[in-house]
Amino acid sequence: MIDKTAQRAASVRPESRVSLPGHVVYRELPLQTVVLNLATGKYHGLNPSSGRMLAALEGGRTVAAAARTVADRYGEPRARIEHDLCELCSRLLERGIVHVLGSHGE
Repeated sequence: MIDKTAQRAASVRPESRVSLPGHVVYRELPLQTVVLNLATGKYHGLNPSSGRMLAALEGGRTVAAAARTVADRYGEPRARIEHDLCELCSRLLERGIVHVLGSHGE
């Protein structure tokens, strides 16, 4: 039997649209971004880089578009940011912090 959590996490790709569900709120602080899942009552802390990536996903953008924004703003290689953002989204998906809306092009 295939682990559904692992299967969902593997489905985050550059063309995936990712959004925050209504039951998730976050606040960017100087040293971290604090995310609260209101459905579970759990807080999650993200380092500054992950917090910037989360903010770049606002509005249901694709992972690729968010990665492009982060890479351009901070002068980092786009491919690396895209890879890191896919991994971050996979971890956040497992915790119910993001929704993957599909694999539609921009």
